[in-house]
Amino acid sequence: MNADKASELAARRVGAAHADAHQRIALAEGFYPPALRAYGRAEIAFLRWELARGVFDPETGSPWWRAINDRLLHDKLEAALLHHAGVRDGSTPGARLWLEFLTAPSPTAWYRAHNRSIVAGYLEHQELAEAELPAERLMINVTLMRVLFTHALVARPRLALGRFGRLGGWSADPRRSSVRLFLDLRNVFPEVYPLTNSSVNAVLALEGRVARTLDYGLIVPKLEHVYAFAAEHLDEPMIVELVDNGDPCYAGLRIQRGQLASDSLIRLLARATRPRLG
Repeated sequence: MNADKASELAARRVGAAHADAHQRIALAEGFYPPALRAYGRAEIAFLRWELARGVFDPETGSPWWRAINDRLLHDKLEAALLHHAGVRDGSTPGARLWLEFLTAPSPTAWYRAHNRSIVAGYLEHQELAEAELPAERLMINVTLMRVLFTHALVARPRLALGRFGRLGGWSADPRRSSVRLFLDLRNVFPEVYPLTNSSVNAVLALEGRVARTLDYGLIVPKLEHVYAFAAEHLDEPMIVELVDNGDPCYAGLRIQRGQLASDSLIRLLARATRPRLG
């Protein structure tokens, strides 16, 4: 077994699940051995949210969401095959980091592997994202900034929470239920696809006050620092191009902070968690 053979086998398995969303979940769950199963809880919950929305439907679903999941599944399956064969080098950066996770599991290793695969999918498939409706692109941008921020909570907590950095590792450990506050979007955005009758403002209005405060009080004010951290930690410099003047801008969408910064709670949270970069 070498990386090329493992990549080919992984591609076949992902392709076989193309029209069967439940098989996608089975592949994602099957990656984790029993001792590591807790690491997959938030990921599987997010996958079920995607399934409920209908983005994996081969006829009416989203080519972009499927492509991102394909990249994540491929890297994980390749890494599992290589790990069982005793091989320590993969065909993609994501597969190599998933191998590192399986060899020496930790919250930081999990985030590096998971987010490297996700970022690779984002960068590879910007054209598919640009074909989505603006409201969907909003959800896509929020998803990215949240997964990168939770990575920073674990690996660079003083950047993420400032003086409260000691809470970062606890709150974002992928094995804990608390991480769903950041990674579970089921109670934030509509569980329907496509969002044919929704504008960006309409979707923003559906985002509850707690979720909006987290996004625009905790995450967005330090977004450039978070994306710069991710670019360094994931060894992917193009990540910094997905934020423009502090605003998320993947797939050509710009959400101005001024639209949401007037809320006093948002301003208070932004000040209280000002990043400490030393």
